[in-house]
Amino acid sequence: MGLADRFGRVATDLRVSLTDRCNLRCTYCMPEEGLDWLAKPELLTDDEIVRLVSVAVRLLGVHEIRFTGGEPLLRRGLVGIVGRTTELEPRPQVSLTTNGIGLARQAQALKDAGLDRVNVSLDTIRPDTFQQLTRRDRLQDVLAGLEAAQAVGLTPVKVNAVLMRGVNDDQAPELLEFCLEHDYELRFIEQMPLDAQHGWNRATMVTADEILDQLAEPFGLEPTDVATRGSAPAESFTVRGGPRTVGIIASVTRPFCGDCDRVRLTADGQVRDCLFARTESDLRTALRAGAGDEELADRWRRAMRGKLPGHGINDPSFLQPTRPMSAIGG
Repeated sequence: MGLADRFGRVATDLRVSLTDRCNLRCTYCMPEEGLDWLAKPELLTDDEIVRLVSVAVRLLGVHEIRFTGGEPLLRRGLVGIVGRTTELEPRPQVSLTTNGIGLARQAQALKDAGLDRVNVSLDTIRPDTFQQLTRRDRLQDVLAGLEAAQAVGLTPVKVNAVLMRGVNDDQAPELLEFCLEHDYELRFIEQMPLDAQHGWNRATMVTADEILDQLAEPFGLEPTDVATRGSAPAESFTVRGGPRTVGIIASVTRPFCGDCDRVRLTADGQVRDCLFARTESDLRTALRAGAGDEELADRWRRAMRGKLPGHGINDPSFLQPTRPMSAIGG
């Protein structure tokens, strides 16, 4: 029996946060001074991560693993974790979501360990805007990481971009041209209420419709076949007749909760059935108390049964999760 909830959805895509730490300070994620990071004893060890991932793959029907953070490239054991994950039977698809800093150094080792592809967060290709958004002067490192990922075959290389009102909301066309030129797959993501400062404001969020208004005519965008979308979060559009595409993840204005197939494991061993969940289910304590694989699997199944029908962002009673995105994993 897999990870089914009460509404008929089955989770087959596991997002695993390897750390809550990050080497950027993106304004829509965390304050300039950073956050109080998890203490090392609270974090799952490399062996514990692989153990729980193995339970998910072998006993719970998970067939896609995405390693996230914080910034997963900061996890010293990352390459080993990836290698042990790709050796599991049945072998899952394994990907990485990263800000790209340090990817140029690790891309080949990750490819050799079996990593299938990467998603790189990049909201602008202008150095001044990058520094304004991330509070760091690291754009060239990110661009080098993208190039390295492409060169070693971690493809398709996907780029995730968030547009912020008054900062980079006029830069969608140049981001798309850049990605088309370099053969990266670009996806715009509506800003979500997951910042540590709880400063998200729906009224200032750049919406999917606004992004489409910028791109539709100059790039000849046309919707791809909706039937092929499945549980993918992005709405896909062909560019200038195809085959190239651009995606838009409209988590707020056009939620796709009814088709969700994702579950999350935090760096401290908590199951989250939704990005916006207000509760978590502890696997770390049972794991460290000697629970067997079947018991861990059963606890995981029970955790999924409490999943709500939707994230509730558009409900008047919505409350932002206590944990920010950097501590949840994307």
